[in-house]
Amino acid sequence: MEDQPHQAPPPTPPPQPQGPQPIKMAPDQEKNNNINTRHMSRPNNTPRGIIICTAIILILSGITIFTLWFIYHPKNPSFTIVGAAVYALILTPSPLSSISTSMQFNILIKNPNKRVSIFYDRLTTFISYHDQTITPPFELPPVFQEKQGTVALSPVIGGGNPVPVSAEALNGLSLDVEGYGVMQLGVVVVGKLRWKIGLFTTGKKSVHVRCDVAVSVKNGSYGQVPLLPSPNSCHVNV
Repeated sequence: MEDQPHQAPPPTPPPQPQGPQPIKMAPDQEKNNNINTRHMSRPNNTPRGIIICTAIILILSGITIFTLWFIYHPKNPSFTIVGAAVYALILTPSPLSSISTSMQFNILIKNPNKRVSIFYDRLTTFISYHDQTITPPFELPPVFQEKQGTVALSPVIGGGNPVPVSAEALNGLSLDVEGYGVMQLGVVVVGKLRWKIGLFTTGKKSVHVRCDVAVSVKNGSYGQVPLLPSPNSCHVNV
């Protein structure tokens, strides 16, 4: 038997160059990376959203307040002087013209509104003669007035404390008292009020009231004095 020729094995192909192999990540790490990528790519609209929501709330609040004010637009309260008393009246011409007096006035306040209540804050009252103040201001207590309600106040104003006045005012009041037995006075009330409409209460508004009255002081009579027929009107400005 003849020997078979020996065949060499086929040559081994050279190794092929390989690119970078993908790195495999654990499932939890891959999930976190995806979440971070989404957060980074999403624009931050939070400040803009807050501004838009705030603007909408302010606009709706303004519309609501305007609607309530339009529907329940309140009328001014009315003031009336229904009684008076003079407890002291001293006119001092020198060395400094001054008036010392103590008077009491009964004041009725009526609320004409059917749907609106009123808070009166920091009210003060004083008496004037020919537009000159002849008493120190007297502070009234806070008052809450129900719808269509009536409040009565009876402050004693002056307290006998002297108030400097002009010589003209002093001579005029002396002539009225001694010559005619009548004093033409102004009862002034100033302060702040708030309207209450349902659950909504407005901000404070200035109120100024002036009531012109004529009182009889004949024969030096003191105590309760009659109110003489006169316009006796009270002008209310809010």
